[in-house]
Amino acid sequence: MTIPQVPVTDVHDHAVLLDVREQDEWDAGHAPGAVHIPLGELPSRLDELPDTDAGTLAVTCRGGGRSSRAVAWLSQQGFDVANLDGGMKAWQGAGKQLVADSGSATVK
Repeated sequence: MTIPQVPVTDVHDHAVLLDVREQDEWDAGHAPGAVHIPLGELPSRLDELPDTDAGTLAVTCRGGGRSSRAVAWLSQQGFDVANLDGGMKAWQGAGKQLVADSGSATVK
């Protein structure tokens, strides 16, 4: 199975993303419009996925490994999803906005 990929440059700065990183990674810094559901909780929290009527939902983690697994599984469940190529490291590297509850945002 080929995992659909979307480059960071194709994702709007305020797009809704699905972030499957762990809580401490999320707390350190995340995209402003992201929805946080850790990878291990995804099967039991499908009802919390954002509405994707507007198009493909980008899924992200730190570097792309966990989000690739999430995309493969979600695709099998019938969701229109794509892996954010390079994950949050690429998001930060592209100069896109990060927010954090602690104030200073970084990708952990």
